[in-house]
Amino acid sequence: MPTGLRSAFAYLALTAAVLSLLPGMPLLGAAAAGMAILLGWQDMRNVPRAVFVVALAMLIFALGYDPALIVTAAGNMTRLAGLMLAVMLLSNVLARTQDLQQISSSLFGGKPLTRYLSLAFGTALVSIPLNFGSVAVVGSLVGERIRRNGDSESTRNATRAVLRGFGVAPSFSPLSISVVLTLTLLPQVSLLSLLSLAVPFSVLMLLAGLRWREPEPLENTEQGGTGAGAGSWLRFGGLILAVCVGVLWLSHQFGLSYAHAVALSCLGAVLLYRVLGWLRGQNPPMTSMANVSNELAIVGGSAFIGAVLSGVVLGQISGQPELPVWLWALLAAGVPWVFFAAGLAGMNPIIIATLVGGILGSLWPAAAQLGLAIAMVTGWGITAFGTPFAANALIMERLTGYRARDASFRWSLPLSLCGLGAASLLGFSLTIWLA
Repeated sequence: MPTGLRSAFAYLALTAAVLSLLPGMPLLGAAAAGMAILLGWQDMRNVPRAVFVVALAMLIFALGYDPALIVTAAGNMTRLAGLMLAVMLLSNVLARTQDLQQISSSLFGGKPLTRYLSLAFGTALVSIPLNFGSVAVVGSLVGERIRRNGDSESTRNATRAVLRGFGVAPSFSPLSISVVLTLTLLPQVSLLSLLSLAVPFSVLMLLAGLRWREPEPLENTEQGGTGAGAGSWLRFGGLILAVCVGVLWLSHQFGLSYAHAVALSCLGAVLLYRVLGWLRGQNPPMTSMANVSNELAIVGGSAFIGAVLSGVVLGQISGQPELPVWLWALLAAGVPWVFFAAGLAGMNPIIIATLVGGILGSLWPAAAQLGLAIAMVTGWGITAFGTPFAANALIMERLTGYRARDASFRWSLPLSLCGLGAASLLGFSLTIWLA
């Protein structure tokens, strides 16, 4: 199929997401995303194909069960697909900048302890605007070292650091689908209250990872690439801050949904980069969206499936259940384990988050929604670095040759279990305290 047509439908889905407040735009966005997926069917992997087939089955089911579910599910699909496409556009623009290349290369310098922390925290920071692009950028540098010097404790620890650094991003990144979806489904939770807990949790997870890495010779000191000066870090950090401020301004000043605000803020940063390029006499080509069928199928399909299933379940529940506080707390404690178990079975976290947030969120004591929210984002993050079917694990397997079941699951299983225990305790305690 012509790649230009695929890209055009993807851009149409993005445009519909931006204009989602207008009547009919959510349905148009879902239809455009579906066309982009179908046009790229031959190039897609098996898992995204399976997700999209299940989404089509949910569409047929909803037509017979309750057609109103289709409108809700299409809106959910358009919202998250637009968010993903906007973040991918931003990632594509940033990946071409000299600042990012210098920052990524400089993370490899120093002794083993410094190098591990630099890679873990650096990847987490780069993941805020780049999402999966951070794994591709930093992971390719790990793969280059493997090809040049061979497999070693250093490259295995670097792989651990990159996976764990990206894995904590869903817990704290204001631009991640996990945080966006959680705040959308749990409207009583504010971004600042969630980040005040998620950021320290993520830092402790990365520091705890020091316990589960391979010992390296103390003299094993590597030289990083071209050093990233203060200017590179300031420009990159300033961009992240500007995007986040834009999100808060759009959501509070204009009452936009959090997902809508993130998409618009990311697109604003992309437009700014293009304008700066034009002012320098450059004319960067339009980013092609022809190869996003896999991502659209997984994100959009999962969002559609979760919305239909949660709508069906909620339709069977009447009234507000009167449960003791300790039972709500136990439910919160179990949420991270549900995410992890589903991830081990190959299920996308978007489906679990939509079900958990859509069903439990509507029933949860309003004052204690923060307990459920922190359980969702921390469970999502641990699943991202600790399960072998996560997209970042598969990307690193392709770049480094380390099997995903080893690099993500086996090498980090003790850390995953400790993190799940801590996440459960945090969700349980917050629910008990706030309810």
